[in-house]
Amino acid sequence: MKSIKLSCISAIAILSFSFNAMAQSYNVESPDGSNKIEVFVDGGIKYKVIHGEETILESSSIDISIGGSFALQNLKVKSTKTNNIDKIIEPVIRVKRAKIEDQYNELIINFTNKNSVHFRAYNDGVAYRIETNSKKEVIIDDELIEYNFTDNFNASFPIADGFFTHYERNYTTKPVNALQSDEMSCLPALVHMISNVKVAITESDLYNYPGFYLVKGPDNSLKSVFPKYPKTYTQPDDRDVRPAELHDYIAKTSGKRTFPWRLMVISENDGDLIQSELVYKLARPLELKETDWIKPGKVAWDWYNANNIYGVDFESGINTPTYKYYIDFASKYGLEYIILDEGWYDIKTNDLLNPVPDIQLEELIAYGEEKNVGIILWVTWKALEDQFDEALQQFEDWRVKGIKVDFMQRDDQWMVEYYEKVSRVAAKHKLLVDFHGSYKPSGLRRAYPNVLSREGVKGLEQHKWEGEFANPDYDVEMPFIRMLAGPVDYTPGAMINAQKKNYYPFFERPMSLGTRCHQLAMYVIYESPLQMLADSPSNYLKEEENMKFLSAVPSIWDETVVLSAKFGDHVALARQSGDDWYVGVLGNWSAKDIELDFSFLGNGEYTIELYQDGINAERYASDYKMISRDINNKEKIKVHLASGGGWAARIIRK
Repeated sequence: MKSIKLSCISAIAILSFSFNAMAQSYNVESPDGSNKIEVFVDGGIKYKVIHGEETILESSSIDISIGGSFALQNLKVKSTKTNNIDKIIEPVIRVKRAKIEDQYNELIINFTNKNSVHFRAYNDGVAYRIETNSKKEVIIDDELIEYNFTDNFNASFPIADGFFTHYERNYTTKPVNALQSDEMSCLPALVHMISNVKVAITESDLYNYPGFYLVKGPDNSLKSVFPKYPKTYTQPDDRDVRPAELHDYIAKTSGKRTFPWRLMVISENDGDLIQSELVYKLARPLELKETDWIKPGKVAWDWYNANNIYGVDFESGINTPTYKYYIDFASKYGLEYIILDEGWYDIKTNDLLNPVPDIQLEELIAYGEEKNVGIILWVTWKALEDQFDEALQQFEDWRVKGIKVDFMQRDDQWMVEYYEKVSRVAAKHKLLVDFHGSYKPSGLRRAYPNVLSREGVKGLEQHKWEGEFANPDYDVEMPFIRMLAGPVDYTPGAMINAQKKNYYPFFERPMSLGTRCHQLAMYVIYESPLQMLADSPSNYLKEEENMKFLSAVPSIWDETVVLSAKFGDHVALARQSGDDWYVGVLGNWSAKDIELDFSFLGNGEYTIELYQDGINAERYASDYKMISRDINNKEKIKVHLASGGGWAARIIRK
């Protein structure tokens, strides 16, 4: 054995290797020593992940096929480098908190073929990425991402039915090796170790490259599969553009680049999954020079409630008087925006430059400006693409505040590039972006903070047609998986609520499953800097107590504290905005009692305005009770959640 002295080494991040007949080995540990990556170079490259004393991954291969040959085979190490990073990131748009601690130890292995692999060990997870250094454009045939688990652990998979998917999937929890040969999982996916450690698998810094999915590998393993690059398309309607013929490669790209981070969030406590910022920390830094114009906020939304306003002297629908009513409502309660969803332009012509005759858009925009309410426009992605430059210029000229881009339903390389193009060019026109019909967040919002939110979730709209499959059980799984990747446009706020026994799907007059307080709590639990109020303004206007909370609750936060969390059972969070705190508790279908500790509050006295499930919420889900009283940081409160229940509070410093 021959040892070599390294010039960059610390007691915290230990890099070591030895020469023998088998392999060179390298180690890097997280700053707190909880996570360790062992790397082995033996012609190819493999890695192993250890958390504490527990092996998370057995030796798992890393490789990428470029132009018909694997780039990480027959390797010789040229050099290595370690970095120990401890810095603070202050995001332009605060989601969980105003300041993010970014601490990690990094190992970079450079090979003689000019390629390299970067490994990072964080206190809450691990990540790696491949870097290539060819001067030519290259064709990427495939990439091998492998997760060899030590046992046949259960995993929660959002099962996709193909690469044409909007990621709106329930979670199927079953053993890793029970994933069927015709099944694949969207990301993130969550693996449940026997020790109660949980491992979330996803990616970050996804640019000019396809997203990956998980399929069953040998024994207790998962491996990657990628959508191929489209060659031709079919378009049966205004929104569904499906790849028909495919190339035999996944990407054509610059040979000198870094590829996306493949990451795992590793957590001993379920609540740490909600706290994780790993996707954001690994993402590309800010690309925009000006960001002062980016204004998060809340939005009155028309589509869920089917424009069912009432008590007015005009016919409601997709017309100017209806949207003036929405603007009046938004102005009364300090909501920053309204959305004009499907119907403001003719979907037969897909002409974004000419609203339908019943919409006087410039008049609406001017009316909104008088009332300090901005307008966001829904578009299908294909309609936008077909009129891209002139439409975005027209939106700017109209003084539109943002766009909601819908129905992409793909993350092949072409579509991933489209997301970035929309984000970049929209920013030039000072337009916010909300992606619907979308894949999971993968860090785009850090480079382009005008991308405020994204769907990719089985949200409230699903209750219009299939509530049995979109319900409180899902609501307390999603924050640990999908929300870990980034903001989630679930679109909460239903004022018509039902229990299982009295729910029925009604597209034009929708109701939600679970209690009224379940809906209120979502505004604290679910992270979305562009947060919707989905129900009819006419319904909200009858609910002054609820609107007292909904008009005040922010959409961005200075700090987040997990009070109690158990995957699939409940979530209880406290979030700070200025001197005030907000608390939300979501439960599943099982009624339960939870004790909340308010020691997170600073010293002094506060007033709490709390909303709890009413005594009859098990029969009539809209039943709730509001209580206002004093509170301090020495108190504990016992919260009872009805079936599908919730609890929400605003805490105001005196």
